[in-house]
Amino acid sequence: MSAETTAATSDAAAPGAATSPGHHRETVLAILLALSLSHLLNDVMQSLLPAVYPLLKESYGLNYFQVGLITFTFQCTASLLQPLVGMYTDRHPKPFSLAIGMCSTFAGLILLAFAGTFPTILVAAAMVGVGSSVFHPEASRVARLASGGKYGFAQSLFQVGGNGGSALGPLLAAFVVVPWGQTSIAVLSVLALAGIGVLTYVGRWYAAHLSELRLRPKISAEVVRQALSPWRVRSAIGILLLLVFSKYFYLVSLSSYYTFYLIENFGVSVQTSQLLLFVFLGAVAAGTLLGGPVGDRIGFKAVIWVSILGVLPFTLVLPYANLFWTAVLTVPIGLILASAFSAIIVYAQELVPSRVGMIAGLFFGFAFGMAGIGAAVLGWMADEWGIDFVYQVCSFLPLVGLLTGFLPSKKG
Repeated sequence: MSAETTAATSDAAAPGAATSPGHHRETVLAILLALSLSHLLNDVMQSLLPAVYPLLKESYGLNYFQVGLITFTFQCTASLLQPLVGMYTDRHPKPFSLAIGMCSTFAGLILLAFAGTFPTILVAAAMVGVGSSVFHPEASRVARLASGGKYGFAQSLFQVGGNGGSALGPLLAAFVVVPWGQTSIAVLSVLALAGIGVLTYVGRWYAAHLSELRLRPKISAEVVRQALSPWRVRSAIGILLLLVFSKYFYLVSLSSYYTFYLIENFGVSVQTSQLLLFVFLGAVAAGTLLGGPVGDRIGFKAVIWVSILGVLPFTLVLPYANLFWTAVLTVPIGLILASAFSAIIVYAQELVPSRVGMIAGLFFGFAFGMAGIGAAVLGWMADEWGIDFVYQVCSFLPLVGLLTGFLPSKKG
């Protein structure tokens, strides 16, 4: 048996187990860093959308439901297309689709900068969503290809770029868009041009390694079929999706409505609320970076346990804290909760290694969809019962993490 088959057998026999230290391929750090950078640029531009919600709300007289509808449009465009993109590219990889997807994000931002009506804003949000749907499945696949067997590390490094971009978005909104207005988004859209250049470089490397990618799933898929029954695989995927639901419903309560919560409850300025949002999103970025490497060492199931259920004490206290403790509590919440997603993605890809792109698209798409639905639902709840009620209800969502106990941790 080859070293690659042996390593695949070890991974598949115990999904979520720590990766063996004897990796059979070299980690291509330059490609992983390029993917992380492009993810940062992609998500900086995407995060401008929720970051300018207060500005759009005031300029167009929007209610909370309409604000949630903008997120819903963006997230659903991305979520509905991502699994389809992943499924297609599993069979027909398109190395340069990454750069093409960035073009859609660029066009969406230009449209957002000059949008004069609410429907136009929705169209712009949809175009940004299309860019995400193309980017994430293929980029996740390339990260796994370049991982050298350090799947958790590669996925975390890829995702932390996105979290870093999401954290920088509110800063750009606070210091560029708020002072200079909606049209300043057009200036920031030049970041897409840099992203297109980086992704063209990645696409060339990806095209040169497609034969290696086609060979691996055939070995891994056969091993997984021997390790876990189809019912165990399907039920595990279902549990992982429920965990993603709880994580992203809670995260969207902060990413979309935290600024409003701070302004209404504590009377802070828009810029101060954006800075405190940056603190939370920075903690999310740090948690994302930690989750994958820790999973490589101690197992991804252990990381999922801690990251979903372990955040519960902090979420339960948050709705009743003053301004200082609210800002403090969002740090462990972001840090702990964010460590889950890298572990969930890698765990799921080990369950179905012949469909790496589809799994990435499914989970990224489902995450975006849950965030979109959550934004609309939570916006409606805020309109009906107040923003405080939203955080009181969401504080119990991490209890869904108890389902982690039903995930398979050994061959069977």
